[in-house]
Amino acid sequence: MSHIDPSGAAPAPIDVPEAARWLAGRVLRTPVLRAPAIDRLAGARVLLKAENLQAGGSYKMRGGLFAVSRLAAAGHAGVVAQSTGNHAVAVALAARRFELAATVVLPVDAAPTKVARARAAGARVVLAGTTVEERLAVAGRVSDETGHPIVDAYDHPDVIAGQGSASLELIEEAERAGTPLDALVLPVGGGGGAAGACLAATGRPIEVYGVEPRGCDSLARSLAAGRPVPVTPAPTIADGLRPSCVGELPFAVLRTRLRGVVRVDDDEIVEAFRLLLLELKVLTEPSGAAGLAGALRLAADGALSVAERLPAAAAGGQRRRTVGVVLTGGNVEAQLVARLAATARLEEEVAVA
Repeated sequence: MSHIDPSGAAPAPIDVPEAARWLAGRVLRTPVLRAPAIDRLAGARVLLKAENLQAGGSYKMRGGLFAVSRLAAAGHAGVVAQSTGNHAVAVALAARRFELAATVVLPVDAAPTKVARARAAGARVVLAGTTVEERLAVAGRVSDETGHPIVDAYDHPDVIAGQGSASLELIEEAERAGTPLDALVLPVGGGGGAAGACLAATGRPIEVYGVEPRGCDSLARSLAAGRPVPVTPAPTIADGLRPSCVGELPFAVLRTRLRGVVRVDDDEIVEAFRLLLLELKVLTEPSGAAGLAGALRLAADGALSVAERLPAAAAGGQRRRTVGVVLTGGNVEAQLVARLAATARLEEEVAVA
């Protein structure tokens, strides 16, 4: 199902550097973190972009703010958005900043934390069904009734460009530190963040990988088929990564630029969540930790152990690969944190004993 404006107009260009320039000073420049234990597990230098610390709790703030700013400048009085949570929160916060009305459509099983954040930002929250098709239908009706444009979570060029600015910051910071990225790994829902990462990496020898939960793998299936393929999302702890179909605009970018997609299960996502919590004291939502789960899966599969393709270091050896991971969000339920943290402590005690 297409998420693109049905008017038939050609999509606007996706300019990640322009978005990054505009967003500088308007969103947090989140830190890049590193943990020796994670490096050892990956067999590589792993740089973690902590977008869970971003305003609104996720990197979706970047795309939402950039897109809404342009609509405000064009004279619109309000906006409409649909998502599983974080994009809706971002659009709600952006609309408040520009004094626009906002209606956000969330699934009936959306995380209560994300629903509460959207409402606290002043948005009218509409709960509709459990699928993206149901949410799109409701968002379309609201847009028709109000005349307010839809800020699509997947197929909006400004949203993709804004999300890509997180990857661009990570790429540039790694270069300044003398450890340029060899690979960049991001979770995939509708594909906008991964598409933005591919565009941010343009002109650089960086392999970009997407990560999907098993059974929520529309992108992997779409790449195999050569066209967007919808799926019936399987249950997953990563609630932000279960759209039924990759966006058409992201797919147009990803089909030729993405190195590959890695599928991970909930156990791998939970282990990544625990690593971040225990090794870095960083709290992510499971969807936000999925990028690290994917990087560790790639390492286990040998996809990151290709040092022979890299230039030799000055000392005569081969330099260590550097892998960037975007921790995309941190809007997690307190009960889930308590459950996963308690399990982690129990496992540590068993290991010590």
